[in-house]
Formats: sequence, C-alpha cells, structure tokens
Amino acid sequence: MATPHLVIGNRNYSTWSLRAWLFLRHHGIEFDETRLALDTEAFRQAIGHYSPSGRVPVLIHGPVRVWDSLAICEYVSDVFDGVHGWPEDPAARAEARSAVCEMHSGFAALRDELPMNCRARDRRVDPSLQASHDIGRIQAIWSEMRSRFGSGGPWLFGRFSIADSMFAPVAMRFLTYGVPLQDAAQVWMTEMLAHPAMREWIAAAEQEPEIVAADEKG
Repeated sequence: MATPHLVIGNRNYSTWSLRAWLFLRHHGIEFDETRLALDTEAFRQAIGHYSPSGRVPVLIHGPVRVWDSLAICEYVSDVFDGVHGWPEDPAARAEARSAVCEMHSGFAALRDELPMNCRARDRRVDPSLQASHDIGRIQAIWSEMRSRFGSGGPWLFGRFSIADSMFAPVAMRFLTYGVPLQDAAQVWMTEMLAHPAMREWIAAAEQEPEIVAADEKG
C-alpha cells in the first residue's frame, strides 16, 4: 500500500490541518508530510499541485486525493486496518456524526472571534452573544457525550474517534483565550491537550516563524 501524503498549512493557525493530522498520528499511521505556509505566494503557487479545492489539508494516497478533514478521517477509517473512526453502537455513532457535522459546518462566530493560535497564551477577547452561545453549546456537547457514551475511556465516546479530532482545535482555542469551562468539559479538554500528538503539534507550532495578522487576536 502506498504511503499517504498529507499536505497541511501552518500548525499555529490551521485548524482543519490539525484535525486530519491528529487522527492519523493517533492511530500510528506513517505518512509523508508537506507544510505550506498560509497566505503566502509560495502557498498560492504550490497548492494547485496538491489540492483541487485550493485548500488544506489534502491527503494523497496513490491515485486518491481527499481534500476535506472529515473525509480524510473517514477515508483513513475505511482503508487502514484497526482504525475505528466512529463508535460501534448505532446510537452513539449517530450522535457522534451529528456532533461532528455541527462542528464541521457551524460555530462561525467562535471561529471568527477566537481563531486558533497555538503559540499564544493569556489572550483575552470579549465574545459576542453568538460566540458565547457557541462556547456554551460546545461545552454542552462535550459534557453530554462524555456523560452518556464516555464510560469506555477518556474520550468523548470512550474510545478515540473522529469526534475528538474534530473538536481538538476548540480545546486549543479555549486554552489560548482562557475560556472558563464546566467540569466535564474541562476534563476532556485537559485530556486532549495532554495527548502526545497534540503536544507534538503545539511544540512544532511554537517554532514556526510566520504570522497571520488576522488570526492574532486578543
């Protein structure tokens, strides 16, 4: 089987890159990696060679190209032995997919007002009413999923799943901006930030020289 090739953006800022990268790393899948610095001429010149959408991440696996984080995680789950992207229980699987789709397409105010910035700490912003609603809704998802489905392990659905990868950048956001959390949500966030792959990602992000001004808030 060909070695997968994952193309990502800046670790410091690229939430979608983190999601796919973390899922691969958690499952111990070996892959080649190309990092393209966002908002640069080099990115604009190179990205078309890899991604039909002009965005990162994109996974190239032999003749297959997958250019969406959720699709990458599902593809990896389908193709690689021992990778379980979703819970086995049908009810848990349905709710995991619902939560992931809500994250994938929603929370626009949170994304805009609290951008991921892995290098930054003690940033402060005054979230709008909508961003505050997003924060509360995400905490409710984490707390409910842990309460109902998390008995088999430390993750949202017990065993690590696509849902954990999809919410990982939010944990980083909450750390950067000092968002106060409910107990159950805080437990999951602490577990996520202690994940060896997350620690590896953050350490590499701290060494990146590029600055994207629009994502330097607070």
